[in-house]
Amino acid sequence: MDRRDFLRSSFAAGSLAALGAGVAPAAWAAASPRSPQDPQHINRSVILMGDDVPHYGRDVLARMDAILQTRDKAGDFYLKRGAVDELEQRFAQLLGKEDAAFMPTGTLANHVALRLLCGEKKRALVQQESHVYCDESDAVTTLSAINLVPLAPGRAAPTLEEVNAAIVVSEKAAYPLPIGAISLESPVRRADGAMVPFEIVQAIAERARAKGIGMHLDGARLLLNSGADGFTATAYAAPFDTVYVSLYKYLGAPFGAILAGSKTVIAKARDARHIFGGTIFHGWQPALLALDTLNGFEERFAKVRGAGGRLLDGLAKLDGYTVRRVEHGTNIHFLDIAEGRRQGLQERLAKADVMIGEPHEGRLMLTFNESLLRKPVDAIVQAFAR
Repeated sequence: MDRRDFLRSSFAAGSLAALGAGVAPAAWAAASPRSPQDPQHINRSVILMGDDVPHYGRDVLARMDAILQTRDKAGDFYLKRGAVDELEQRFAQLLGKEDAAFMPTGTLANHVALRLLCGEKKRALVQQESHVYCDESDAVTTLSAINLVPLAPGRAAPTLEEVNAAIVVSEKAAYPLPIGAISLESPVRRADGAMVPFEIVQAIAERARAKGIGMHLDGARLLLNSGADGFTATAYAAPFDTVYVSLYKYLGAPFGAILAGSKTVIAKARDARHIFGGTIFHGWQPALLALDTLNGFEERFAKVRGAGGRLLDGLAKLDGYTVRRVEHGTNIHFLDIAEGRRQGLQERLAKADVMIGEPHEGRLMLTFNESLLRKPVDAIVQAFAR
């Protein structure tokens, strides 16, 4: 699905409208403070759109206040001390790396990682469908003179053969240009949240090590794979030298990212962050919210994954619906809706406190987030059956 289709059929457009009405997207634990007024029914509904659960802006402030009441020291000074230090240490442990640094944006995290891994080898292999290649305005090339070589058009994962071929082309040219880094996004948002299978990651990483090529993981949505068979963030991140995880996409922060790696690399990453204007005065606000959401997140999202699987099984048994599961998927799948089911579907579901996006040409994107746990799966299936 291309970006325009995604925006039409996902919660992205709805989130922008909600912000104008005082609603802030965030992922929250069930015990978070909530306003008694809920004009858009977002505090009680199952919202099958977006990686995150939307909340009213006033509830964001109430939650922040509640968190602060439990802590003595949270503040940081130019991203040192307080909640920022705690968040960095937490992610370093979670991802199995020596250190981690707060970054204000994922674009900066990806850029800094590739800049450091490439060094003087000014060429990097990336997926054609990746955020680095499609959505960062050629920042890596413009600011660090690193040329990106796109692989695997229309697919989540490049093959080892594609990687080997790209290495050969670069090294055997009349004027050789050695590869400095390989970046893999996983899950891949432009591939409907599909993961790069771990065996492919391992094979590519082994080849990269043999050639002295650095490995970077754009794992912005990595934790959305929680609950998958055999998956842990630590194990998946192990073959990579650097790993980026988003703080705002599903961890409740208003902005921010984490870049993890060795102590040497992350020390240099902090220097590069400052050079590119990213050493902001305070990061404790997003750090506190992300830390709070991170508590128990993997366990909660494993439950979301299980509930999502049961929901798809139930929908597949209903007349007029065809389930399309994403291969190696995380929290996104699709539902083809027969003509007779389409008219008034959103309205019928809304009456049952189930929110969906607008189907596009009869196909509905279903995105699972923590709101899925608000109702029994059977009740959601029955709402679709009406």
